Amino acid sequence: MPKFTVTKTITIQASPEKVYAIISDYHHWPAWSPWLITEPGVNVVVKSGGKEYTWEGKRTGSGEMKVLNEGAPHRLDMVVNFLKPWKSTSPVWFDLKPQGGGTEVTWGMTGNLPFFLFFMTKMMTAYLGMDYQRGLLMLKDYIETGSVPSKLTFKGIQPYAGCTYIGIKNNCTMDTLSGKMSDDFAKLSAWAAQHAGDVAGPGFSIYHTWDVVKNKVAYTSAFPVKQVPGQLPAEFISGLIPAMNVNTIAHTGTYAHLSNAWTTQYMMQRNKEYKYRKGIDPFEVYANMPGQVPDEHLVTEIHFPVAG
Repeated sequence: MPKFTVTKTITIQASPEKVYAIISDYHHWPAWSPWLITEPGVNVVVKSGGKEYTWEGKRTGSGEMKVLNEGAPHRLDMVVNFLKPWKSTSPVWFDLKPQGGGTEVTWGMTGNLPFFLFFMTKMMTAYLGMDYQRGLLMLKDYIETGSVPSKLTFKGIQPYAGCTYIGIKNNCTMDTLSGKMSDDFAKLSAWAAQHAGDVAGPGFSIYHTWDVVKNKVAYTSAFPVKQVPGQLPAEFISGLIPAMNVNTIAHTGTYAHLSNAWTTQYMMQRNKEYKYRKGIDPFEVYANMPGQVPDEHLVTEIHFPVAG
């Protein structure tokens, strides 16, 4: 069977002993699991003194995870048995190393796919790597602050009125996206401040391409306008998002955890919880912006077009 290995690393400002105590007790996992956040109604049962848990859900499938060997505070070995969507067994481990006043945490897994899905190995490695990175970011907040500033509100299918917009279209890699988008919105916000009467709502970003395997992103950052002005700066473009139904998830919290909402939307789409409308790209609308409110109170609505 095709095999793959995923490892991700983060530095947490806490002792190895504190980090180890959290990750080795499954009672803590619902607070920072990158999968459980995507499905609030998933059935989770923690047993055996916090060393074993089972889960069963519609989006997350079902399975069980157990602690196999404890080498506190530097090594923790587990095994995960997936029952749905297909059966497989994979070793999972954590390596903890003192790093200055904190701990370098590496989370890894070796998995396998059914032989007929061999062509998905690179994709599975990339997407699971994103899950692990999301989980480590939440674990870091959970250990350092006691909570994770990431809340999902499922608004369901609702009408979107559509809009005409002016924006900046760009291409970048995932690790440069934040900086590129910040630069784009600085230019757009400066224009909006001088043309406040033309702006018709909060800023948003459309994602045209999100290629995890090739690490490529194509997006447009924009403001809706009442009508497109006669003259625009050279790098600005104009466009239209049509009126339609959308499936909406609102994310409250820092942008570092915004991928929790996007991942959930993709999971809902793959699970056929709604019929995706092809030909229109998904987009996120910023109900408020950094600097207006504390980062943990930022609200971003993720909209996926719905057919019908």
